[in-house]
Formats: sequence, C-alpha cells, structure tokens
Amino acid sequence: MFSIQLFLNFLWSVLFFGLRSPFYGLVEIVVLWMVILVNIWLFYRISRTAGLLLVPYILWVSFAIVLNYTIWILNG
Repeated sequence: MFSIQLFLNFLWSVLFFGLRSPFYGLVEIVVLWMVILVNIWLFYRISRTAGLLLVPYILWVSFAIVLNYTIWILNG
C-alpha cells in the first residue's frame, strides 16, 4: 500500500504539471488522500508512532486538494 501511495504521489505531478490538467490532478489527489488514510490506519495497527507520523502528510495533501481545486475552478 505504501508503494501505491508513493506512485500516486509521483503521478499527481505528472498529471498536474506534465499534462497541465488540474482536473485529472484533482481526481488523482483525492484518490491519493484516501490511500494515505488507509496507510495511516495500517501503520497505526503496527506502530502508533508510525501512524501518527503520517498525519502531517495527510494534512498537507488536504491543503493541496484545496489549492488544486481552486486552480481548476479559476482556469475552468
């Protein structure tokens, strides 16, 4: 699951910057957010600290979703 998260993180840059598509970037980053949430749950089951260390990451991605959405709306 962590590898999927890393791949989705990379894919967002390709979609948003490479293809210059805020819409596809938005769709992908929402999927990334859900995968991060699953990872937090999985990591937390193994180590409480490991799960909690991913919380700032999901907060950052939440902010990035707002930014991505705003760019999509402004350019639409």
